[in-house]
Amino acid sequence: MPKDDLIVVNKCGMYCKAGDFYIDPWAPVERAVITHGHSDHARSGMGSYHVALTGLPIMQWRLGEQHFEPHDYGERFTLGPVILSLHSAGHVLGSAQVRLEHEDEVWVVSGDYKRQSDPSCAPFDVIRCDTFITEATFALPIYRWPDTAQVVRDIVEWVEECRYNGEAAILYCYALGKAQRLLAELALVSDKPVYLHGAMSTGVDIYREAGVQMVETRAVSDVAKNHDFAGCLVLAPPSAAGSPWLRRFRRAQQGFASGWMSIRGNRRRRNLDRGFVISDHADWPALLDTIAATGSQRIIATHGNTDSLVRLLNEKGTDASVFHTEYDEDD
Repeated sequence: MPKDDLIVVNKCGMYCKAGDFYIDPWAPVERAVITHGHSDHARSGMGSYHVALTGLPIMQWRLGEQHFEPHDYGERFTLGPVILSLHSAGHVLGSAQVRLEHEDEVWVVSGDYKRQSDPSCAPFDVIRCDTFITEATFALPIYRWPDTAQVVRDIVEWVEECRYNGEAAILYCYALGKAQRLLAELALVSDKPVYLHGAMSTGVDIYREAGVQMVETRAVSDVAKNHDFAGCLVLAPPSAAGSPWLRRFRRAQQGFASGWMSIRGNRRRRNLDRGFVISDHADWPALLDTIAATGSQRIIATHGNTDSLVRLLNEKGTDASVFHTEYDEDD
């Protein structure tokens, strides 16, 4: 008689019956293991939260006072008869893959992950397993990331172009992960301060307290109302686009840093002057390389272009299927 799957999906999320816990649940449950602090994976209302220790300050920022049980990367702990450990996912600071071991079977839930180098967080840790649950946000052959160092140089050149034109350079990016990665990458090539929208400040402070080296930052709100931002780089969340906050800047160009900017039509639809391709997810080659490196006999894809990935893997003889989850595809 075949064994039950170690993880299934039900109305609350990815559930491990053997240990009676969930991974990144989207509805309140008693015991949750959380891969990282983005709001689609870390939600309020859980009885307890098992998290990576390096990601604890982010969880506290995002969720407030909760019953957190932090674990070092690689530390083994048990929930019922299941042995678990958290391992770096390379997505954002404190992001984790979840390794589960039960009855001589090993499963790994990747959460969101990337394989590119990132000075703001630990690199992805390849874990051998029998079943690998992988994200598929950018699981199409068109998604192939350029060299990040070159993209950052392009941003620096854009800011200089804006200075020449008497404009501010407003770069939209997500407040957790992307903003800090940009600031860490900029520190390697520039010593010019970067201005921050208020929504960016707390996350940047958390990364600094964790020891991440980033370029100097200043809050836009701390600058005099008549300040001339020409030639200044300003980081803001996507929600600031089209908002009254933009009145602070006499003249400005607007750009967006995201993997979605690899599709030119996305830039046009957002009415942007520039798009910079920097992603905190794995691109198509990295997804395939990672799946191969795990040695998994079975692949389960979640959120994103799952059908394309599963179809390719099945054609190659790999047992692949889909978990339908309630995670977003932000980047």
